[in-house]
Amino acid sequence: MPDSPLTLRALNRATLARQMLLAREQTSVLGAVEKLLALQAQQAKPPFIGLWSRVAGFERDALQVLLQRKEVVRATLMRGTLHLASAEDYRHLRASFTPLLEASVASVLRERAKGLDVAPLVKEARAFFDEAPRTFEALRDHLVARHSQNDERAMGFAVRMFLPLIQVPTETEWGYPGTTDFAVAESWLDAPLRAEADLPTLVQRYLAAFGPASVTDAQTWSGLKGLKSTFEALRPSLRTFRDEKGRELFDLPKAPRPDEDTAAPARFLPEFDSLVLGHEDRARLVDDAYRSKLITKNLRVPATFLVDGFIAGTWTVERKRAAATLVVEPFAPIKKKDRDALVKEGEALLRFMEPEARTFEVRGH
Repeated sequence: MPDSPLTLRALNRATLARQMLLAREQTSVLGAVEKLLALQAQQAKPPFIGLWSRVAGFERDALQVLLQRKEVVRATLMRGTLHLASAEDYRHLRASFTPLLEASVASVLRERAKGLDVAPLVKEARAFFDEAPRTFEALRDHLVARHSQNDERAMGFAVRMFLPLIQVPTETEWGYPGTTDFAVAESWLDAPLRAEADLPTLVQRYLAAFGPASVTDAQTWSGLKGLKSTFEALRPSLRTFRDEKGRELFDLPKAPRPDEDTAAPARFLPEFDSLVLGHEDRARLVDDAYRSKLITKNLRVPATFLVDGFIAGTWTVERKRAAATLVVEPFAPIKKKDRDALVKEGEALLRFMEPEARTFEVRGH
């Protein structure tokens, strides 16, 4: 059977449907986190904003409670970066990233990795964190006191990549302070992690959250190489499509693929949102002319907003005394009806982010 064609707009709407961005969904916060597979969490605040844009009636406390109950965790996963994931997903999928994480020690540290005997370092770190949750600064001091000949930051990075660790939440505003304590994952969750990779499940979950997608898209999102064989093994159970560039895309047979004319509301996405990082080819989300604006020189992914389903600009929030202002910077002029929708959505976002402010303004559009 020939591959079915998908227009760019159809691909856009399919992805937005998976990402809960065609309409806020009536679902539990835990259900949303699992549907999205994980939320990029390099910073503490963005996952809260990402869920606010996706879940009907979302309130901060709903996520805070899940963190305190250890039902959602903040830990290193895709691309070797921090994510929020359900505890069950973390336990099941962390082993799939073990090769990536361990290989990054040599690729990132290079010469600094030579001479490091990682196994005893990991053993010492496990015992150190099992005594009590502690910061990485404390771990490095602990290790350098015993291995003064080694680079302390190199030792810390090796431990971070080899030892499954979870950041310990607090009751601070966004769940985590600037400097957090770490705990050994199995000890924190009082449950073992799956020992072996499960790439078929990872690929299927990826497609459910980001599909239809190519092998290269999945590898870009995950940071893993060599996923082609997993896709090929799954091919009989998947549907295939071709995009407007002729690329082969895979998808789950029953996953939503709305009509390309489906309305897409104005939405604000936080910094490092997983949607922006979910594909190698981002044409489904942003015009190629603006793609370079999605990653800054210092590798930050700015907060963005969607107009008619596509990324149309970036935004920031300014707080001066009792006034909260959302500053919108569009890539190109925006139609009045879309500006009005952005103002309404932006004011609601400000009230969520800055509840103690007395005035709220959206400007720059």
